[in-house]
Amino acid sequence: MMEREKTPNKENSRVAKAAGVVSAATMLSRIFGFIRDMVIAGFFGAGMATDAFFVAFRIPNLLRKLLAEGSLTVSFVPVFTEYLKKKTHEDACELANVAFTLLTALLTLIAILGVVFAPVIVTVMAPGFVKSPTQYDLAVFLTRLMFPYIFFISLVALCMGILNSLRHFLAPALSPVVLNISMILAALTLRGFFREPVTALAVGVVIGGILQLAMQWPFLIGLGVKLKPDCRFNHPGIRQIGALMLPTFLGSAVYQINVFIGTILASLLPRGSVSYLYYADRLVELPLGVFAIAVGTAALPSFSEQVATGDFENLKKTISFSLRLILFVSIPATLALIALRGPIISVLFERGAFDNQSTILTAQALLYYTVGLWAFSVIRVIDSVFFSIQDRKSPLKAAFVSLFVNVAMSLILMFPLKHGGLALATSLASMVNVAILGFILRKKIGAFLDREFYRSLVGIIASSLVMWGAISLTGHFMPWHDLSSFYLRLRFLTISITVGMATFLACAYLTKNSEMMMLIGTAKKRLGTS
Repeated sequence: MMEREKTPNKENSRVAKAAGVVSAATMLSRIFGFIRDMVIAGFFGAGMATDAFFVAFRIPNLLRKLLAEGSLTVSFVPVFTEYLKKKTHEDACELANVAFTLLTALLTLIAILGVVFAPVIVTVMAPGFVKSPTQYDLAVFLTRLMFPYIFFISLVALCMGILNSLRHFLAPALSPVVLNISMILAALTLRGFFREPVTALAVGVVIGGILQLAMQWPFLIGLGVKLKPDCRFNHPGIRQIGALMLPTFLGSAVYQINVFIGTILASLLPRGSVSYLYYADRLVELPLGVFAIAVGTAALPSFSEQVATGDFENLKKTISFSLRLILFVSIPATLALIALRGPIISVLFERGAFDNQSTILTAQALLYYTVGLWAFSVIRVIDSVFFSIQDRKSPLKAAFVSLFVNVAMSLILMFPLKHGGLALATSLASMVNVAILGFILRKKIGAFLDREFYRSLVGIIASSLVMWGAISLTGHFMPWHDLSSFYLRLRFLTISITVGMATFLACAYLTKNSEMMMLIGTAKKRLGTS
């Protein structure tokens, strides 16, 4: 009995440690990402050119998520982990070589087709651009320029799957930093060389993709994985991955269609709507990427290993622990983003071509995206569980229901709420997706939310509400003014965030929240005080 207690604790520790590594690296990436967005907002604002760039940039990103992160990689990790656990390292490396070769050939074809059919793609993805020939032509040109990015970044995603399966998380998590730095430097140094300055950003994207791939190679070699061509596409592992890929691809496609419905409909709204949604989404991606995605990434190898060994009791305990970690961050982050959405956007983006009106409109989108932050976060863990048990049919059914909800709610809400309605529709669709997947997962493996989960959830909500009150009280004594100097706005935001964070952590400590106690224990071990 004691041994069964040790196992989940040990696995929880591995998940927490890996999530910490990914979170720290992702935080660094997000910092550079915000610097990048500040540079974009300052030099290019929110208008015709930036709308064209964001649409063009999302197209290869969509394919990256569908073909690499969304289907091949998540289908690859459980199978690769199974080879590592049940076969030899050499057998696993052979599988990696065949997957690498197959993906390279597929991506080459996709990149060529993307360049050729860029006009058709832009017409489908942003039909509203057709009414503005200048914007349409720019979007087509930028799409063609950036489409090779799909080749490099998708191979990065495969490398990430291999490294994460081998329990190395740092290099993949740091690679986005390289992309952000590349785009920042391109915007600062190359914009004067092009008739349309935003072209510099597209050049930075392609260079960043190349550098990201180059960054993974030394770490793969260091772990004994030397990727090389291997055309044995009838490899049994590839067939196993292929059996998972189709439903995974379709499920990922539905999810990404949900995201792109917002882009398509936003192109029909007043100019700047695409950019408002983009900037708001970037802010939601901070807590989502720094912790939710980090936990999902760190937990997938653990889930896969527990499934491979048939240890479903400890799998459920690891699921509960992972969800508690995510909610410990996403719930207070939700209330803080809602309370401080205007000041945050003002401090980060309001300069140059990004004016106060842009701040107000972006804040509207952020409000409605933030409502669904908890759902965006939780789905990362639940999806990882389904990947590990190699079931993608159930999530596919849930994804189609989610798609229907998103389309229906978008069409209903986009008229009274404009771009804010599109953000709210995305949040509602994600909530529906979580509810359906949670119900299906419970039927498959039994109850996975234990008493500790609910005890922790109540404490987190209570601490978050007290935090909300502290932030509101701060605003009462130190009112926010839109037209204040940057220094005063920054001071307000810094003090409000500090007060809110300190209040939440103090409440979590006083209520003996298990996640808070774990963080304190980890800190003591690192400092050698326990």
